[in-house]
Amino acid sequence: MPPKRTASTKGSGSKRKIEERDTDNEEETQRVESQSTASGSKGSLKRTKTEYFQNGQPKNKVLPVKITFDKKAEGTLRIATWNVCGFAASQKKGFKHYVEAEDPDILVLNETKVNDVPTDLSLNARYPHQYWSIASKKGYSGTAILSKLEPLTITKTLPGHPNTDLCKGRIITLEFDNAYVVGTYVVNAGQDLKTLPAKEEWNRHFEAYLRELDAKKPVVWTGDLNVAPTAIDLANSKKAYNKQAGHTESEIRAFKRILEDPDDESAAKFTDVWRQLHPELQHYTYWSYRFNCREKCIGWRLDMFVLSERIAEKVKMCEIRDEIYGASDHCPLVMDIDAGVL
Repeated sequence: MPPKRTASTKGSGSKRKIEERDTDNEEETQRVESQSTASGSKGSLKRTKTEYFQNGQPKNKVLPVKITFDKKAEGTLRIATWNVCGFAASQKKGFKHYVEAEDPDILVLNETKVNDVPTDLSLNARYPHQYWSIASKKGYSGTAILSKLEPLTITKTLPGHPNTDLCKGRIITLEFDNAYVVGTYVVNAGQDLKTLPAKEEWNRHFEAYLRELDAKKPVVWTGDLNVAPTAIDLANSKKAYNKQAGHTESEIRAFKRILEDPDDESAAKFTDVWRQLHPELQHYTYWSYRFNCREKCIGWRLDMFVLSERIAEKVKMCEIRDEIYGASDHCPLVMDIDAGVL
């Protein structure tokens, strides 16, 4: 029997069928059927062969041939985030197929690596409101938010941060009537932790900014947060701790301070939504292309939705689209939330 995993929906069940894309003739075309039932129940995953790892995530290394997802429930908004590891490269590997199937109301992209605002007629038709933050360094970082909803204001800076060039391409904030949506591609601590000081400076200013926004309206923070805050958020915690970017004591402490400030009991709290819904699952959103990490199930959970605690109960579904792999070394993460939140 293949492994079971906790259903990642709240409320109505979901069903999907997947056929894996076999563009390189490296993988046999396969079918999957997964059935998730009501909140808190378990769903079974069936394949003709052993195609799932012990943690319940799929082994495919290319995008599915056919991609279908349940439509969002009436009265909800769907928000998706995806580190595309290069927008142009991702487009050649099936980016549009995922977007067409998911059809999120708001799509947050990270690590776009674009030097100019792209011209994509299909995206322009789907998303009339597009905001691209482009890095000073060519072919580096980059963040975008594509939206069907028009925001009140748009901000592409991290207020108070002394290095404006560092922040370019890393943050976009959209203000809506009732909440803020903040998309980030958070600074990486780098190989051998060479840029950890820069990451720590980012974390200090970002926490202050997030709390400033939250004092006005609730916040939906999403993107590639470049932190694996608990041991089950990566495959090799003991090996990585204080040695690899994203899993150092400093980064973990900074993230946990945002969720709940230990020095100020009155400070607003935030919720890591996917982890709250799946407290025991060791699932990932990123597998490095190096060393065949996907094939070995060596992954990290770096992509998240972090919400002001007072709106977290409005979330109806939060799921890692872990079969959408191959157009990037990250998988998308999606969330359905009551439309009234924004």
